[in-house]
Amino acid sequence: MAASTTGKNRNILAGIMGDAPPPPVTNTPTTGPSAAVETTPAPTIPPRVSDRMLGLARVTSGDYQEKTLKLVDPARCRMWERHNRKYDLLTPQTCSELLEGLRSQQKQEFPAIVRRVTDDPNVDFEVICGARRHWAVSYLRNVEHRDFKYLVEERVLDDEQAFRLADIENRARQDLSDYERAVDYLDAIERYYGGVAMRMAERLDVERGWLSRFLDLGKLPEDVVAAFGDHLAIKVKHARDLKAFLNQNPERGRVIAGAKKLAAEQTQRRQRGEPYLEAAKVVAALRNAAIAKAAPAALSAETRVVKAGAVTLFTVKPKGPAKVVLELALDASASNADFVAALEAELARLRPSA
Repeated sequence: MAASTTGKNRNILAGIMGDAPPPPVTNTPTTGPSAAVETTPAPTIPPRVSDRMLGLARVTSGDYQEKTLKLVDPARCRMWERHNRKYDLLTPQTCSELLEGLRSQQKQEFPAIVRRVTDDPNVDFEVICGARRHWAVSYLRNVEHRDFKYLVEERVLDDEQAFRLADIENRARQDLSDYERAVDYLDAIERYYGGVAMRMAERLDVERGWLSRFLDLGKLPEDVVAAFGDHLAIKVKHARDLKAFLNQNPERGRVIAGAKKLAAEQTQRRQRGEPYLEAAKVVAALRNAAIAKAAPAALSAETRVVKAGAVTLFTVKPKGPAKVVLELALDASASNADFVAALEAELARLRPSA
């Protein structure tokens, strides 16, 4: 019975692969001790068939999944409205390496992830991951008139799944700015996770502190963002350096006033064709604006309360003409990074020329 079943399975597998089954092994009955056993040699399986058998075995075992890829017209695709890349900022310069790769390979090596559209007769898919690839293929078709199509993999995804998939793909990419990612996270935490950072961190499999730093970046006032000229240059560390000042009054007002002046200067630089003021210099200018009129505060006899948002971090109590006492609120619902940033800002306020 076992031999019959094995032969049947062999025939089915061969039928799937489109090849005839190998001939069965036949044994000549033994008539004596010295009688030879005659065996029909097993056929050699061509590498192509062997690879297909291996692939089929992996699919059957669950260790491997086959995916169906499609070549489509990029004009029949639209960006997902919550895609984390700013499509209108893509240019031949920002996509130069990708364009060169496509020209060299004459094809798109890695598929974009899309899902099907049913609300627009002019569009078949919306792009979840692959905005730069879509832009580059469209550019090669429309500007260079090359015969390219857009390689996609269609999936069934809800919005939260689409967000997580796009985040995983783009998290390690250098060409997606910290600020773009931060704005995406700030939208997602309210949209999908009820404003709860811990829940979002668990779904993204990241540390809460790491996520909080990006959320702080996404919360930067528009005037401060404009002060950098190019928002793609804004990093997580820049928001950290300014956070303590933006959480306090009157420092926040002075930072905003300084940011407006810098934004005007950056606009003039762009109009003159000059490079933007470097991000590090923007941060330094804003910090200086925050502490410009704060030096006399060290001599004040009043106790100063330092907060992160609505949470009190510590109080600063004057003790003589050149000393203060800090009382830390160790039970505050804030991270150590919040404390460090606030302490650095307070030192800059108390010792502006140090």
